[in-house]
Amino acid sequence: MSLKEARTYGSIGAILSLLGGLVPRIGSLIIVTGLVMILFAVKEISAAVKREDIFKSYLVAFILHLGAFLVLIIAVLFGIGVAVLRGMPLRAMDEGFWAVRHVIGSILVGAFLAWVLFVLGSYYLKKSYESIAAESGVDVFRTAGSLYFIGAILTIAFGLGVLVLLVGKILEVVAYLSLPEKAENGEK
Repeated sequence: MSLKEARTYGSIGAILSLLGGLVPRIGSLIIVTGLVMILFAVKEISAAVKREDIFKSYLVAFILHLGAFLVLIIAVLFGIGVAVLRGMPLRAMDEGFWAVRHVIGSILVGAFLAWVLFVLGSYYLKKSYESIAAESGVDVFRTAGSLYFIGAILTIAFGLGVLVLLVGKILEVVAYLSLPEKAENGEK
């Protein structure tokens, strides 16, 4: 079965999700568009090699990553909302750090929960990409998936984890561009 469409969707989606953050105002929309295109690419690959587990693992990763983002946003909004409702901006001038410790605490708890979801999502992405590598013969998928997982774990150490994730994202573009025209499992 043909992987040509998957290569097109995946490579364009990976490039959009990589470069979307550089575009002011509509960057988030570009990133989301890229991620959805990658989701379609993985669905095409899964159908081409007749392995539903590839798409299911990627879908779980997609949902967990989305959940991590939402948990982080909710934690920040909750922390700021509680601060405003309690009059923290005024109390902070008098009481100092002790007035804002609850805000910082809620944001840190939310960030930790988001990190856990992100690591779990990255594990499923790694699992999906390892299966794609096995079926397509493009080992760059395996490397990209491993770098995503390692980078997710290392995001606790912000600079190192983000750098590893960036390299993984670049290799994801290379992996999709390296997909063959046909699936290697011998079916046409």
